[in-house]
Amino acid sequence: MDPTLPMFPLNTVTFPGLTVPLNVFEDRYRALVRHLLEIEDPAERMFGTVAIREGYEVGDHGAQSLFRVGVRLRLTEATERPDGTFGIVAVGVDRFDLERLAPHPEGKFPLGAVLARPELDGGPDGGVGEELLQQARSTFTAYRVALAELQADPWEGRLPQDPSWLSWALAAGAPLPLPDRQELLETDDPAQRLGHVVDLLREELRAMNVIPSLPATEVARTRWSPN
Repeated sequence: MDPTLPMFPLNTVTFPGLTVPLNVFEDRYRALVRHLLEIEDPAERMFGTVAIREGYEVGDHGAQSLFRVGVRLRLTEATERPDGTFGIVAVGVDRFDLERLAPHPEGKFPLGAVLARPELDGGPDGGVGEELLQQARSTFTAYRVALAELQADPWEGRLPQDPSWLSWALAAGAPLPLPDRQELLETDDPAQRLGHVVDLLREELRAMNVIPSLPATEVARTRWSPN
């Protein structure tokens, strides 16, 4: 991992494997996209994102407080509009620890000094037992069925087979507030992360069964890819 990344703080938490569409309109982030598009190899068009704990995505003051664990993203699509703004799509690749955030030497866009944050090595199965894998898939399926009666399905495509990627996929599709999403992002153990997501989904299912007339927490339709 490059020790320095262009940074695009957001008011949400992303995950490895998650497809992220973004509307880019602020000058410094337009400059970031143009910088990435100048990189000849599309596989190297990387930038980082961290969730904003306090403050805003835009404006002269920028983020007031940032979480320190974020996700490295690869730019996969970019469309420049007549007004100079961009619509882009990026895919989460892996995690990093943000050591510090600093302005670009030319003032173009923020840069982050980062360190790779690897998963715990639990062996071929990620330390996740077959029973937990079955519980995770069945719980998420039950959640999708229950939610389909209230709103659009929060998921597109097949769930991944790899335990670590499955935990990220369910974290991306679960109806969670920002602090819970950040906690999952910071969890290095795939088994612990998957178990936590299962617990959160079961809590949501219980709430939906008790008050079936109310919609579940709104979840954006999730596209997921193991990049």
